[in-house]
Amino acid sequence: MIGGWIDRLGAIWVEGQITQLSRRPGAGVVFLTLRDPSHDVSLSVTCYRQVFDAVADVVSEGARVVVHAKPEWYGPRGQLSLRAAEIKPVGIGELLARLEQLKRTLAGEGLFALDRKRPLPFLPQLIGLVCGRASAAERDVLENARRRWPAVRFEVRNVAVQGVKAVPQVVGAVRELDAHPEVDVIVVARGGGSVEDLLPFSDEELVRAVAACRTPVVSAIGHEPDSPLLDLVADLRASTPTDAAKKIVPDVGEELERVYGLRDRALRTVRGLLDREERGLAQALARPVMERPLRMVEAREEELDALLARSRRVLGHLLDRADSELSHTRARVRALSPAATLERGYAVLQRADGAVVRSPGEVAADEELRARVAEGEFTVRRA
Repeated sequence: MIGGWIDRLGAIWVEGQITQLSRRPGAGVVFLTLRDPSHDVSLSVTCYRQVFDAVADVVSEGARVVVHAKPEWYGPRGQLSLRAAEIKPVGIGELLARLEQLKRTLAGEGLFALDRKRPLPFLPQLIGLVCGRASAAERDVLENARRRWPAVRFEVRNVAVQGVKAVPQVVGAVRELDAHPEVDVIVVARGGGSVEDLLPFSDEELVRAVAACRTPVVSAIGHEPDSPLLDLVADLRASTPTDAAKKIVPDVGEELERVYGLRDRALRTVRGLLDREERGLAQALARPVMERPLRMVEAREEELDALLARSRRVLGHLLDRADSELSHTRARVRALSPAATLERGYAVLQRADGAVVRSPGEVAADEELRARVAEGEFTVRRA
């Protein structure tokens, strides 16, 4: 009868503190124990996993929540419990839940993507600084930056960093510095504070204004544990304002040491190169060909003289042999020549027409003939 009466009850809102939380991996149901410390009352609550996952980022053991649930009666144990259909954080938890929802929305639009983040200039000529008036954050950034690089220049915009005027003033200062032609980087700085104090730096308008900047933006809000949405959209997050000063300008002492180190390294490299080349040159000069540069020429000269003498001998032999053959040929020609016969006392008789007389019958009586001898010729007449 109690179970039937409870089943007829509608859903109710119950506020309490989570004292126990059980989320088993793979299970579709989450078990909670909700407690009212003022009345020392506890009640079991169950809900589907997707109901709890909606607030899992901001709800844990010890958090105060408001649960919209329907009462249930478990007869075998005689136990009353609640089946939750919705869980809402109370106070700061509710605020964090809204911020978490905004974070997921902006992340889905790609405003926090790493490929959107721009590198900071190595040595900015002019730094835009957005901070509270006469604040510790302003002092930390200016003093530490000038201590690292004395010649650095700042364009400071003092604004409200908490309260209702903070968001429009910070947004206006960021846009003004972004439009400044000489500003190379913008720093938004604020000291630590409560979650409520840092809310302006998680405002959607400010986040979108920073995302639209053409100038790189550095977020230096609060201390290391603080993480407003501005940290996610900025091109660089600094854990503190002092850390921001260290990241936006190089340290002149460190840079001088780096320059000296590079100079010494360059000198060692050049000297090593010169020493190596000098050793190579000394080794080259120590070679025999360098000690006697004409040695190779002299060797080639001897070879050339030998070849020249050989060619002359060969040519002489060829000429001598040709001369001998010519002499023999000339001797044979002379031996066969009619002139040699004439020199031995013979004569050749020729008629007037030049025909050679070979027989006495060819010559008529009283015919004039020409007699050719070795020393000349004369005429004769047949008797």
